[in-house]
Amino acid sequence: MLLSFVIVSSVLAGWALSAGRLQRWRITAPLFLVVAGALVEYLTHGSLADTLNSGTAQHVAEIILAVLLFVDANAIRDGMFGGYPRAATRLLFIALPLSMGLAVLLGAWLLPGLSLATLVVIACIVVPIDFAPAPSIVRDRLIPSRVRDLLNVEAGYSDGIISPIFVFALIVAHAESDSGSAWETVTDALPHAAKAIVIGLCVGGGLALTANLAQRRGLMTGQSQRVLTVATPALAYTLSLGVHANGFVAAFLCGVGYRYFRQTDDAERDLELIEDISFLLTALMWFVFGGVLLIAYWKAGLTVGIVVFCLLALTLVRMLPVALAMLGSRFTWPERLLLGWLGPRGAAAIVLGLLAFNVLDDPDEHIVLLVVVVMVLGSVLLHGFGAPVAARAVARTRSE
Repeated sequence: MLLSFVIVSSVLAGWALSAGRLQRWRITAPLFLVVAGALVEYLTHGSLADTLNSGTAQHVAEIILAVLLFVDANAIRDGMFGGYPRAATRLLFIALPLSMGLAVLLGAWLLPGLSLATLVVIACIVVPIDFAPAPSIVRDRLIPSRVRDLLNVEAGYSDGIISPIFVFALIVAHAESDSGSAWETVTDALPHAAKAIVIGLCVGGGLALTANLAQRRGLMTGQSQRVLTVATPALAYTLSLGVHANGFVAAFLCGVGYRYFRQTDDAERDLELIEDISFLLTALMWFVFGGVLLIAYWKAGLTVGIVVFCLLALTLVRMLPVALAMLGSRFTWPERLLLGWLGPRGAAAIVLGLLAFNVLDDPDEHIVLLVVVVMVLGSVLLHGFGAPVAARAVARTRSE
């Protein structure tokens, strides 16, 4: 364990000392960390595989997901659903469920032998978007501002909406592998979700309102405001665990409540500390993902069905539902095409995949691992390199 901390700390120090030069070379932090993780895994001859299947790894992944959910929920600007709330609700409540259903259907065809619950778990992994593999999307001025706004809203809420479905499906899949009653497992989980909703909203909203009062009376400092954004999701998550509630739901709704009720002149500065912590935690996930690449390669279980499924998950599974959801909207067809195309997958998919790998049994766990590897690598290629091309193409159509 000590050696692992030394290695990870050394890799992060190496990145920090060369981040500016790497950025000029267009080498992103995730790419650097993936390569470093693969190299370390190769030199240590596969020591990561046993670590992933441990209770410690599961708890770490859960904490990382809880932080990501809170940060994502607070990343939205200009209202609860951004500057285009109607279009955002179309993406979140029409396109997202359609993408889930389409992913399950394609999984049943291309990934035979998996239970319905496992297929839903995989759908929850491949559908939510994340800008980590292609951060230039949110900064590229060639992409229409309202497209970037919608993508930012979707990235902020999609993993939070899907996380309770993921937890339920994973519980059912695990119960089925243990020959337990899936229905009893789900009914037992419902009260936990209800408690999480109450805890998340009360902690997030309550601390936000209290912070507003304390700030008006001059009781807070800039540093204490930043610390509060770390303490808030930590309190919601740990309280939920204390009463056996769903920690992911609590963390996400805590972020929603805090974002809605918090009144501050500089929300971005208040979130700097929690965003840095989120970066460090996701950096750990990208490093682990580099090792996962080699584990997946050594297992040698890659099939044509997995490759085709991941390719469709990155394209058709998103683009078709988005096109249907945006029918009748004021967005042009080039903008709708961009909304469907620019849906990178990254840290959230890796964390969910590692959680599923830790809970599921063989061979389902290795299929999930291969899906995560192929999909994230495909997203790096399709979105990391393809996003600028798509942006320039749409910019030409607007100028004509």
